[in-house]
Amino acid sequence: MRSSANSGLYKFLNWAAIALLVYLVLVAVSTVSGGFKIASGGSEGAKEIFAFATNPFVALLLGALATALVQSSSTVTSVIVGLVAGGLPIHIAIPMVMGANIGTTITNTLVSIGHIRNKEEFQRAFAASTVHDFFNLIAVAIFLPLEIIFGLLQKLAASLSHIFVGDADLSLKSYNFIKPLVKPTVSLIKDALGFLDGKALGVAMVVAGIGLILFAVTALGKLLKKALVGKAKDILHSAIGRGPIAGIGSGAAVTIMVQSSSTTTSLMIPLAGSGVFNTRQIYPFTLGANIGTTITALLAATSITGPAAEVALTIALVHVLFNVFAVALIYGVPVLRELPITLAEKLAHVGANNKSAALGYVLGSFFILPGIIMMAVR
Repeated sequence: MRSSANSGLYKFLNWAAIALLVYLVLVAVSTVSGGFKIASGGSEGAKEIFAFATNPFVALLLGALATALVQSSSTVTSVIVGLVAGGLPIHIAIPMVMGANIGTTITNTLVSIGHIRNKEEFQRAFAASTVHDFFNLIAVAIFLPLEIIFGLLQKLAASLSHIFVGDADLSLKSYNFIKPLVKPTVSLIKDALGFLDGKALGVAMVVAGIGLILFAVTALGKLLKKALVGKAKDILHSAIGRGPIAGIGSGAAVTIMVQSSSTTTSLMIPLAGSGVFNTRQIYPFTLGANIGTTITALLAATSITGPAAEVALTIALVHVLFNVFAVALIYGVPVLRELPITLAEKLAHVGANNKSAALGYVLGSFFILPGIIMMAVR
């Protein structure tokens, strides 16, 4: 009886901690937004600060490199939402979001390295992890040029956000319950940094907000994993073998629960390495994870109110639309659908026979090459 009561108390405390961490994510994004406004002097100041990233390819690499370093697209996209609310131009933020999709795949690729001692296991695991890499690279190769030329994602996302947020007369601002909840804590952080003034205060708020996001998202992923990992495993085993639609749906559902595509896709790599699932079966699940991970940016956007609410929601919706359209197009067209699998299996074959080539791929693709290109383009 006592152990049952203790178990119930543990579950309650775990969920209470999850609720607190969700709140901290909202506070962190508001802190980044407020700090960025102070540091940049608003939209005009932001244009000067981000002048080096007017090239969309530099912005893309920034997003990829930042996400590879942080190992969380959820964290990076949440920060981008806050920066957009603080004045970062959307046309610069969109390639950053696309880059975050590329950078987040490093986590499951690193997990596959854990199988490196066994050649067959490593080949299966490496193929299952890099299929995510190639899908996102193909998605960016298709949609970034279209976005630069036509601005389709931005226009559609802006229209949708206007419907949800509305104009001055239809604004949801007066009904927003997030701002009153986060404002006291944001003010507390600002007051704690009160020994600074001007731009120094703004920079300190941005740093504090990003640090809080790093802590909250990491801790949230761990707690949700403890709370939901049993259910997640059941979903994986019962749904993945039922076909691509079930795989995409389960990948999205599990990622929404843990708010981390890195976590959900990484859970699959040991299953691939051991031969429980093959690359073709895991592929749809990773696509669902791409869709599910967009929930964090949407959550972050709810903490933004006032004139910046619409642009913050716009960039969050761009992330949703990009991932949904990419899955629909690439997986919907047979030739494109097979391309990530073919490339991943070929790379895995090379990597299994030459371990240094596999390591070179990871370091070169996610860190060295983006860094070199960024410096060259700048």
